[in-house]
Amino acid sequence: MKNRYITFSKNIFIPVTNVCRNACDYCGFRARSFEDAYVIGVTEFLNLVHTRGAATEALFTTGESPELSYLSSFFKNRLIEAGFTSLVECARELCTLAIEHGLLPHCNLGVLRTEELKALRDVNASMGLMLETTAELEAHRRSPGKDPEVRLKMIEEAGRLQIPFTSGILVGIGEEKEDRIHSLEALKSLHEKYGHIQEVIIQPFWPKPFTPMWNKKQPSFGEMKDAVRAARELLPDDIAIQVPPNLTSPKELIELGASDLGGISEKTIDYINPESPWPREAELRRIIAPFELRERLPIYPRFIKKGWYSELLSPLIERYADEDGLRRKDGI
Repeated sequence: MKNRYITFSKNIFIPVTNVCRNACDYCGFRARSFEDAYVIGVTEFLNLVHTRGAATEALFTTGESPELSYLSSFFKNRLIEAGFTSLVECARELCTLAIEHGLLPHCNLGVLRTEELKALRDVNASMGLMLETTAELEAHRRSPGKDPEVRLKMIEEAGRLQIPFTSGILVGIGEEKEDRIHSLEALKSLHEKYGHIQEVIIQPFWPKPFTPMWNKKQPSFGEMKDAVRAARELLPDDIAIQVPPNLTSPKELIELGASDLGGISEKTIDYINPESPWPREAELRRIIAPFELRERLPIYPRFIKKGWYSELLSPLIERYADEDGLRRKDGI
């Protein structure tokens, strides 16, 4: 199937906290000591919001279950100082503030319980959780939240709650080609049941300094092409295949079926991959030509048409979306 256009969104990246219970061998985001741990404050968050430029999306990322981390005392003290009792309570307040300032939230907070998903649903245009892989890997030996069954259960819960959802696989962390196929099939099965997955990211492993996998080679471009090709063949057409343009060369992957480039920010870095800056919009257009680039919102058009969003978000979606459910070209 040929793509009519290639989509992307404009966001600001909000790293709520880098305290995490998992200790993945490839992660450079997770705090390793009290000295490099942080929890964003409301004032700091608002300072980011006020420099959002043309962004319509507030992307919230955190470490997973920071209350269960060995740095939990630091995290809990910072929450108390800010007037919160839990990560979800903090995230809900920040999402509410984002909406008040014209941004549509998208939370990726790691594994959440059903009641936590319910608490965040009405203040999020969409939510996400990378499946990464269904394989049991050495890279995840110290990461209880990377249990595939646990992650698939949350993705299924999001489907039951009709939350427009983003997931994806991570290529090159020790899995085999057959594992990628199995992971994509697992996501396909959940989508066929609930119809809630709007995009699947095919993301390459990127070595990070001071991590156990620093000396491991990133996946070859051939492996990335195989993964994108398999995703497009396996997944239903209504699921977009997303490739991050700051981590890979997108045009050949678009020719194999990728149709989305994810969120890019003019004002904030990619805190997960800080060494890899996002290309500017004009550069994206040049890189993917002759494919047409179209801006979208964090909620995909078909979910706008289905009404899979709350009344809190309705004024912003009506303000930003055109008749096709994409971003209005007049910039309103």
